[in-house]
Amino acid sequence: MSDTTDLFLRLRPRLHGIAYRMLGSPAEAEDVVQDAWLRWQASPHDALASAEAWLVTITTRLAIDRLRSAQHQREQYVGTWLPEPLLSDDAAPSPEALLERADDLSVAFMLLLERLAPEARAAFLLREVFDASYDEVAQTLGKSEAACRQIVHRARAQLQDARPRHCVAPEHQLRLLRGFADAAASGQLAQLQALLAEDAQLVSDGGGKVPSFGVPLVGARRLAQLYWAVQRRHGPRVRYEVVVLSGQWGLLRFIDETLESAQTFQTDGQRILAIHTQRNPDKLGRIAAARGRPLAVVTDTGAGSS
Repeated sequence: MSDTTDLFLRLRPRLHGIAYRMLGSPAEAEDVVQDAWLRWQASPHDALASAEAWLVTITTRLAIDRLRSAQHQREQYVGTWLPEPLLSDDAAPSPEALLERADDLSVAFMLLLERLAPEARAAFLLREVFDASYDEVAQTLGKSEAACRQIVHRARAQLQDARPRHCVAPEHQLRLLRGFADAAASGQLAQLQALLAEDAQLVSDGGGKVPSFGVPLVGARRLAQLYWAVQRRHGPRVRYEVVVLSGQWGLLRFIDETLESAQTFQTDGQRILAIHTQRNPDKLGRIAAARGRPLAVVTDTGAGSS
């Protein structure tokens, strides 16, 4: 293996992390990284002051271009667009590892980033998540350092009010979700409702291919009834699996051992505040394959999109 190949492979997780947070899609992130690899192979390396800076710049600019072209598609998207959750390949992550990546990798955080224009999103991620200096951000975006400071400042202000205010220990999140999964699998309506905040909301993405709600559903009782209805209809054919999705504990729901949805959660450690339910088959294929389970292409759960 050549030194340049070895360097690229060592930096690949960082490059993929940038692209995934920019685009909300593992497949698109891999396409961007592959494109960066092709350009890396074709470029002269001797003249580079910093190979890492060059690769981060190329990856970020490719992601910006792809995000700009994707924005029109998202405007035409049927229903609510949610990022594709990323299933961790670490079966038993440490609490420290989860805490380190939870806030900036979660589906809720990436959904929040949708408020930012592509360049602002890139500047904010590079500075706030990947700890790049303003000089590095400026070189990556081809702007002045002062301009980048302004972009990041405005992005912070734009996201400040909506960012989660609760820093929840992973073990508390895990305990809460296990209790919720047990109550959902056994159809305990009162227990489900008790684990949900009164103003809890559920947002679902069916991509126009499976049933989903067009607007967020709000209220502990309403959400509890959705999960209760699934269990009433399918009984023991419903199974929940606790996994790590996009850096946080989440749930996979199987019906007759076919993957029906991937669910991520926002909590305060005591109650569930929000649920993001991914049901679009196009965004579940990787998870189903990783779990060795078939994918439910069209499934009516009775709750439609919980």
